[in-house]
Amino acid sequence: MKLEDFLAQLPPGNLWVFGYGSLMWSPGFVYKQKRVARAYGYHRALCILSTRYRGTHRRPGLVVGLCRGGSCWGTAFLIDAARVRPTLARLWNREMPRRVYEPRLVLARLRGGRLVRALAFLADPGHPSYVRELDLHGRARLVAQGIGIRGPCVDYIQNTLAHMHRVGVRDPHLERVLHAALALRENQTA
Repeated sequence: MKLEDFLAQLPPGNLWVFGYGSLMWSPGFVYKQKRVARAYGYHRALCILSTRYRGTHRRPGLVVGLCRGGSCWGTAFLIDAARVRPTLARLWNREMPRRVYEPRLVLARLRGGRLVRALAFLADPGHPSYVRELDLHGRARLVAQGIGIRGPCVDYIQNTLAHMHRVGVRDPHLERVLHAALALRENQTA
């Protein structure tokens, strides 16, 4: 979806943005408020091959996307109405160059109870970089090997988990993949 098309469907006013990966710890935009939140109807999954930020075409990494079903803890950022357009332009430049995500407004409950509609970038299961079936070892291998322009994929997973731990949230699957990836890297250097 093009930015102008998304903007056309947005109601006027402030906008919440839901981060569930690197947006949680490195949003790259100015916000009025930041809150722990849980998105409903979607779960975090390591399912997007990264060939730029956390890997290369020859040695892709693996990053998270939001997939249908379940729920997902993350961070909701409130963007002031006057900053919505420039903030979305930055987000489109960051998240949408390969069109591997579908921008959608999803329901998210802020810690404390308030329910909001927030922009989230959902994984597009029809995109060639979407990874469907991959076991723990396969995901760990991609995480262990991936190094892109923003650094190692392992760092991306560690930063995501560290942020989640700081706000009292866990993701056991992501933790298992990280431990397996670190073991693979250690075995490769031994």
